[in-house]
Amino acid sequence: MSDKITHLVFDCESIADGDLISAVRYPGESLNAAEAVERHQAELLEEKGVTFIPATFQIPIAVVIAKVTADYRLADIVSLDEPKFRSHVITTHFWKGWDLYHRPQWVTFNGRSFDLPLMELAAFRYGIPIPAWFKNDGYRSPRNRFSIDSHLDLQELLTNHSAVRFNGGLNLASKMLGKPGKMSITGDQVQQQWNDGDLIGISDYCRCDVLDTYFVFLRSMVVTGKLSLEDELAITEETRQWIEARAEQCQAYRTYLDHWKGWTDPWESESVESESEPNQSEPNQSEPNQSEPNQGEPNQGEPNQGEPSQSE
Repeated sequence: MSDKITHLVFDCESIADGDLISAVRYPGESLNAAEAVERHQAELLEEKGVTFIPATFQIPIAVVIAKVTADYRLADIVSLDEPKFRSHVITTHFWKGWDLYHRPQWVTFNGRSFDLPLMELAAFRYGIPIPAWFKNDGYRSPRNRFSIDSHLDLQELLTNHSAVRFNGGLNLASKMLGKPGKMSITGDQVQQQWNDGDLIGISDYCRCDVLDTYFVFLRSMVVTGKLSLEDELAITEETRQWIEARAEQCQAYRTYLDHWKGWTDPWESESVESESEPNQSEPNQSEPNQSEPNQGEPNQGEPNQGEPSQSE
């Protein structure tokens, strides 16, 4: 068992920067932050049928990270700068933590398209240097889409780098494995939660997404041959117990366990079914054994003494 942290599984929640939207999209109209966000969302809904504001206009307000060891076991889960959730502090801890743990592999679901660009832009906004992340090392450059040493996007893995569309997203992948997936909250509700002051609720939602991502990561390691199915199932059970041990202090963990269904092993199910059915290769004890001659009838394997043998 290794204690070295080699993977950081993470997820971000963000809100729109209303002041930036006002300045960029509605200059000279004197809209306050809330008015700018509301107007932009209304325009997006009319144009595209969604209210999701692009990442370039957003800032991170919750980042949860699962620290995972080289043998794929969960070491810890942290919510950065909880309970204050200051965006600039979250961003600083995010990038400095990556350096502190000797630059382990980031693991995300669709992080190449949202989470990591969001955190890069936050570093730009707050003036945080991350030279190791922007290092130009050819194919092995951390930001190279096809190099997974620094970042493994599970959606990219499962779609062969977007060769197909992964309809259903993390929610679908999680539910395939009997994990909760999306529950009562979805990403498009985070802005309203922030407006309502429910910061812990946002962090809890993010924490559940990280657990889902971690379990999808484990199964992905089975598919790629890095982990056996038996080891994955054992680690999953260890993690369930880890969550259970902390559930009393964390609402997110209680909610997660309440919605946990578990994965059904088809091979194990077939084995149980076969054991519950009579073995067709064995004789029914309530009937004469057809493999032995009835004492009142001639043995079919020997000629009847009153009839000629077929070989004669």
